[in-house]
Parts: sequence; C-alpha cells; structure tokens
Amino acid sequence: MFYHVKELQYHAKPSQPDPVYAKKLQEILGGQYGEMSVMMQYLFQGWNCRAEGKYRDMLLDIGTEEIAHVEMIATMIAQLLDGAPAGDQEYAAADPAVQAVLGGMNPQHAIVNGLGAQPNDSVGFPWTARYTIASGNLLADFRANLNAESQGRLQVVRLYEMTTDPGVRDMLSFLIARDTMHQNQWMAAIEELEQTQGAIVPATFNQEFEKQDVSYSFMNFSEGEESREGRWAHGATYDGQGDFQYVNNPKPMGGKPQLSPAPPFIHGTPPKDMRIMQGSGKMEPNQTFFQ
Repeated sequence: MFYHVKELQYHAKPSQPDPVYAKKLQEILGGQYGEMSVMMQYLFQGWNCRAEGKYRDMLLDIGTEEIAHVEMIATMIAQLLDGAPAGDQEYAAADPAVQAVLGGMNPQHAIVNGLGAQPNDSVGFPWTARYTIASGNLLADFRANLNAESQGRLQVVRLYEMTTDPGVRDMLSFLIARDTMHQNQWMAAIEELEQTQGAIVPATFNQEFEKQDVSYSFMNFSEGEESREGRWAHGATYDGQGDFQYVNNPKPMGGKPQLSPAPPFIHGTPPKDMRIMQGSGKMEPNQTFFQ
C-alpha cells in the first residue's frame, strides 16, 4: 500500500520559466536511465523478491523514493513551462519565453500536456518497460542497478552544467547527491552478495558443464596488444577458481559452416553446384548456375 504525502521530498522550483530546458529535463524523467526507469525497476525487483528480509525491504525503500523523484522532476518541468505563450512571433525579441517557444520548446508540452510533463524522453520517445530489469537474481539485478545509477548520475550532472538557474541547480544537486548514495548502496549490496554467493552469476550452475578450458581466457580479437596490460589478462580470477590467460590471435575452434539448400518454396538463391529447372521450381545437381 502506498500513501501520497503532498510535500515534495525536496524543493523543485526554478527561478524563471525555461521551456527549452524543460524539454531537456524530460530525459531524466522518461529516458532509459531516468527516474521512471529506476522507480519501476526497483519496485518490481522488490515485489518479485522471494526472499523476505533486508534486500526486499531495501528495494522497496529506494523504489518508493524514486516515485518522489519522478514527482519532483515532473513538478519542475511544469514550472519551467509556466508562462510559456502560445505564439505571436513579433513579441519574441521582447519576451524570452516566446523566443524559447519559437526556438526549441517541445510543442507537445503545450499541445498534448497542457504545459505539463510527459512520460517521454527529451526527443519525445515514450518511456517503455523494456528499460527495466527484474530477473529474480539479486546479484544480477543489483549490478544492473549500479549501472542505472551511474548512467543516471552522469546525465543529471550534464544537465546541471547546461543551466545557470539556481533553483534548477538546487534540485539537481539533491538528485546528484542521492545518486551518489544509491551507487554506494548498490556497491555495498553487491559486495555482500558476492561474499555469500560468489562473483559469477548464477552461482547455482555447476561449472563442470561449461567449457572450462576457455572460462578464464582473454582473447585478443583486435589489432594491438594493449589489452594485455589489463587486470583481466593476468593473475587470479575474481571468482577464485583460476587464473586469467591472455590469448593472442586466437585460432578458430569451429569448422566452416555448411548450410543445406532451402526448399524450393522459399525461392532463395541455391548453392553454386545446383541449378533450377526452368518452370519446375525444382533443383538438380549441376556445375552451372541458374541455367
């Protein structure tokens, strides 16, 4: 059960309208790494978690906080759109808000949303649940969460640099700080799970069934050998089960693929050693092609 508290988690009021910036701010609302994505991702991970206890509780704590962040950004977008006029180009030089409308405002903010936010990214692409991950494996999910918070914080920092509005920057500085906490939170949770489950996902699969001769081989598939210098190319592996090996110019381990001809009703291109009998649709062996 959820309750809505009318007060925002933090201030979300710009110093002045800026319809163009409102369009940019849509990215951290309805973009791939926006607040809607992490909100839904954490909540579904929590709702789907079959292990009662601290991890489920933590997921629902942070998922619920992300609802508050969605509300803050939606409120900020609406206030950035306050006073945005509908037209009259002759006033553009005198009115910065009109100039903004003519120079890059998202027209749907006025036409579709009545000067409000929308569940889209900054170029109008609708938010989709395909952005979210809830696999049922907490270690895999928490690593995805760390990536989401890393990408999200990066985008908020970039948006911070794109405005000088003190009110907008104040709200973004709060979101940046919360993303700092959330990255640390996921790193702590990942470390805990790795200590109990191991570093490789899933830990429940018997490693005897994988091709263990390539389990720890770093294969150089590009020009140059600079990758040899990385930690991934030498020393003990992070799961403690072996040592990294560097393989330069790895040799193919599979044979050349041989595909059977498609049946006539597919009307594909036959192999070079087959010809099509005119009008029959049948193929027969021959050294000529399409005779």
